[in-house]
Amino acid sequence: MLKTTLALAIIGAGFMLSGCSSLGVRPWQRGILAKPEMSLNAQPLMLAVNDHIYFAKEGTSGGRDFSGGGCGCN
Repeated sequence: MLKTTLALAIIGAGFMLSGCSSLGVRPWQRGILAKPEMSLNAQPLMLAVNDHIYFAKEGTSGGRDFSGGGCGCN
């Protein structure tokens, strides 16, 4: 009974680990993912409005990746 349970557990773990082997982007899929509508900011006008509001409230200017605020603190 114990050997059967252990064998089934090992086989099950093998199936679970092999499920991640096909992750990744294939070369023929990169053209689809490079389209503008696939970007995280698919609505650039709305992103620009939100950035304007954020930077007006924070008193900063620049990109999203900068740390710190208008008060001089980081």
